[in-house]
Amino acid sequence: MKNFRWVLISLAFVGILITYLDRMALSYAIGPLEKTFSLNNTEFGMIASGFGIGYLCVTIASGILIDHYGARKIWSLSALLWTVACVLIGMATGFWWLLLCRILLGVAEGPSFPALARITADWLLPRERARAFAFALLAVPLSFVIGASLLSFIIVHFNWRFMFIMVGIFSLIWVMAWQQLFRDKPSDSKHIGHAELLRLNNMPKTNPVNAIKKSTPWRYLVFNPALLTNHIAFFALGYLLFFALTWLPAYFEQSYHIKLASIGQFLTIPWLVAALMLLLGGFLSDYLWKKTHNFRLARSHIVWICQVLSAGCLLYVIKSHSPYQAIVGISLGLGFGMMPNAIFFAINTDLARDRAATSLGIMDCAFAASGILAPFLTGKLSTLTGNFNSAIYLMIGITTISALGVILFQYPNKEA
Repeated sequence: MKNFRWVLISLAFVGILITYLDRMALSYAIGPLEKTFSLNNTEFGMIASGFGIGYLCVTIASGILIDHYGARKIWSLSALLWTVACVLIGMATGFWWLLLCRILLGVAEGPSFPALARITADWLLPRERARAFAFALLAVPLSFVIGASLLSFIIVHFNWRFMFIMVGIFSLIWVMAWQQLFRDKPSDSKHIGHAELLRLNNMPKTNPVNAIKKSTPWRYLVFNPALLTNHIAFFALGYLLFFALTWLPAYFEQSYHIKLASIGQFLTIPWLVAALMLLLGGFLSDYLWKKTHNFRLARSHIVWICQVLSAGCLLYVIKSHSPYQAIVGISLGLGFGMMPNAIFFAINTDLARDRAATSLGIMDCAFAASGILAPFLTGKLSTLTGNFNSAIYLMIGITTISALGVILFQYPNKEA
């Protein structure tokens, strides 16, 4: 099959979409869960944070395992484990059961992004990688658009337990398709011909699985300036993403004193804008790389420009006087913030191709840390000040510092 590599990227897209449905399902069940188990907001917040704790614990280890054993085996085992975690949440009997299963879900989904990095490194050329990452990562914003109606429908017409079990069934179906279609090496796939193998003229002559090269040592992965600034920029993106995921409804309710039912339809707009701009960022990066073969121009410049624009749009949110102005600022701020999302993955793969999954696992630690800090600090600052302005100023500061780091220290041409 001529374009089978894109079939695999599509399958990875579905896998990531399911993982994000798993993650967000808890937020749609908050009412029934609090009623069933007599939980308060503090206890529910602890359960929600359990995912980030489990996720943070395994990102680096999962990357090492994927580089050593391959994405087919490790991501399949991971998917089976997150299936079990979802079903167990649906069978929960109390607080501790929910917390432990939520931690288990974080552990289970830790290998997802490192697996995506390994697949893209092994199956696609540099000029295709940003587009491939953009398409696969499109699942992140779209999961919020799809999940809002799908998960709510299941809860309303069935119940919250059935919702978690159904999401687990989706995962099981996906892992069977993954096992059937994916192979770690293009040469092992029956769906790819000799001409397509020749086209992949930069593939390693040895099997990347079980062949971690000494040319990319740990010191390089952790302290290389180009990769380190990439990790910091990914933290800034994660901070923005988890702010929107956790606090966007509460921001409109508390800042403008309106019921969510009155503005709920607007809350999909930021995610639709983010989806479109994420795709644009991936295609623009690959286009510039194809034309210039300059990583600094095709990757780094897009990152810092988008982050500066994102910070400016968030500043507009603070100055807004109506929910309609605020939704414009948040939509553009989130859109520009997510526009270089695929580029972060592409830089990681460009500079550490032989250990792409391990390097992505390190980068994912920054993302997991933002998932713990953003919800907590936003809640703390909004409680102390009575509004979200200080929390948004902090987010602007983090994004601006990230952009400055990319401008001053990220020169991937020297490393690649």
